[in-house]
Amino acid sequence: MTRAAVITVSDRSSAGERPDESGPIAVTALREAGFDCADAVVVPDGADNVERALQAEVLAGVKLVITTGGTGVGPRDETPEGTMRVITRQVPGIAEELRRRGAAEKPAGMLTRGIAGVADPHGVLIVNLPGSTRAVASGMPVVLSVAGHVLDQLGGGDH
Repeated sequence: MTRAAVITVSDRSSAGERPDESGPIAVTALREAGFDCADAVVVPDGADNVERALQAEVLAGVKLVITTGGTGVGPRDETPEGTMRVITRQVPGIAEELRRRGAAEKPAGMLTRGIAGVADPHGVLIVNLPGSTRAVASGMPVVLSVAGHVLDQLGGGDH
């Protein structure tokens, strides 16, 4: 079974001031899709925290990592910046489709700066989702629609 992980990026949730509601939605979707996925890890906002959490999952052998939160325009929203330090190649079509669908649901959906990409040579797909439960619920089917193919390709599969 392919291992996946969810990292929730939130100052308030990491401080215990607010429960993590978006991470469990992503975890459930991954488990229902057949991935081996532990409960979400919660880290504070900031590029350094995101980079460390992603590196830990990559080095642990996880093949698909979903982040929730930290993709907006607030001063501490640095999930894309931390992710850029870990990925080696972007897969912009995933992020573009997530933004397109998010904006169709509500105009603020176009403000997400989330990215998607792969971490070579580990063969890991990393996708940033916004932190809202609605964005995660609508974004996970997009990710899952291509994740198997991407992971097969990263593992050396044929087109």
